[in-house]
Amino acid sequence: MKYSLSTISLAVLFSFSANAFAAKELPARLAGHVILPGDTKVQAPADAPNDLKVNGKFHEAKRTDKLGGIEGKSNGRPTGINFPFEGQPVQGHSGIVNMQDGTFWILTDNGLGNKLNSSDSALFFRHYKIDFDKDQWEALETVFLKDPNKVIPFRITHEDTKERYLTGSDFDPESIQVIGDNFWIGEEFGPYLLKLDRQGNVQSVFDTLLDGKVISSPDRPGMILPGAPDGKLLAFQAKRSKGFEGMAASPDGSKLYPLLEGALWDADKAQYEQHDGKSALRIFEFDVKDEKYTGKTWLYPMEDAKHSIGDFNMIDDTYGLIIERDDTEGTQDKACKDGQDKTQCFDQPANFKRVYKIKLDPSKDAAEKIAYIDLMNIQDPNKKAKRDLVDGKFVFPFFTIENVDFVGDNFIIVGNDNNYPKSSSREPNKADDNELLLLDVKELREAK
Repeated sequence: MKYSLSTISLAVLFSFSANAFAAKELPARLAGHVILPGDTKVQAPADAPNDLKVNGKFHEAKRTDKLGGIEGKSNGRPTGINFPFEGQPVQGHSGIVNMQDGTFWILTDNGLGNKLNSSDSALFFRHYKIDFDKDQWEALETVFLKDPNKVIPFRITHEDTKERYLTGSDFDPESIQVIGDNFWIGEEFGPYLLKLDRQGNVQSVFDTLLDGKVISSPDRPGMILPGAPDGKLLAFQAKRSKGFEGMAASPDGSKLYPLLEGALWDADKAQYEQHDGKSALRIFEFDVKDEKYTGKTWLYPMEDAKHSIGDFNMIDDTYGLIIERDDTEGTQDKACKDGQDKTQCFDQPANFKRVYKIKLDPSKDAAEKIAYIDLMNIQDPNKKAKRDLVDGKFVFPFFTIENVDFVGDNFIIVGNDNNYPKSSSREPNKADDNELLLLDVKELREAK
């Protein structure tokens, strides 16, 4: 087949144009690295039910009361930690807020992974002072979520108690913002937006609305199986565990921007939502003063339909940071060799772990990816790493990376969700710690 010069020129031009508008990789330099041991635990409040004094009893289909009776595993690999255990683990870091004074609020998620196995996991967030120079985490305060005023419109685990402390069977909190005297949480079971006061008391529960219609997940209260095998299942649009994973706020606190982790199902088109041929996630706009959705949304295009987002925070009125990642974990130097026992090595080493800088233009319907840093390719010129380098690079090889925020100047903070005791992404058979990175991303900060 023959091609004309003009045809070839157009093809080259098209290819160049497409690449010219593609997000480009920019460098990231490690400026600090702090570690909170994975086995860090807190005690449930003194007035909480005794059920919350031990965590993990309902992980299996059959109740397990024996401490240490269940082996923690990550993709079939023993992590070296058994549960149930006394206390509530400080794990599942799923959202972070920089308070601009050297302190951060960090949110834990629902517990052991889903609605069925987390009824004895208490929900809470903690206030930390973090010193990257001294490698110190100082816990200033722990706030447990509760509903003493019966604001929640459905039955909760500890319904008939005074304080009504919330559990991982009630909500799956994944993102957090602090606006004035209130905390705002984006969660996945509804998905819902939650408004709480300074003491962790629920003030309001907001449905997720798109074009005036409620968006539901299969874990939303009231979603039940049909009474007969040939019965019709209630309609839902969001996949399980694909609700509000990230939630940014405008710098002035007037708007919230909750972001779904998975693409919504479009029943009319019989497909998941897309933008320019790519799987796309919804970013919603919520007016804080009016306490309602504005109706404005954007689509965030994924690099792969199997990817997930981890967190979302704004840098300024226009630009934000979004973690996009795949579902892999582990470093290449510990990858499985042919014939090696896969319980002792990484059979699917980490591959795609990025922080994208995006632009939100109110006149457009989709977020624009400006540039990104690769969390598997971090430079360490000042030898800040508390873990071994891999091929001269510092890598962040975690299955779930769910914390990012702008710190100031040219720096961002990034953290993992260690899924304790069920993730082992640094070492094949060692439960992960909670890690936070301070990254110098000057070039990303300046990218337009």
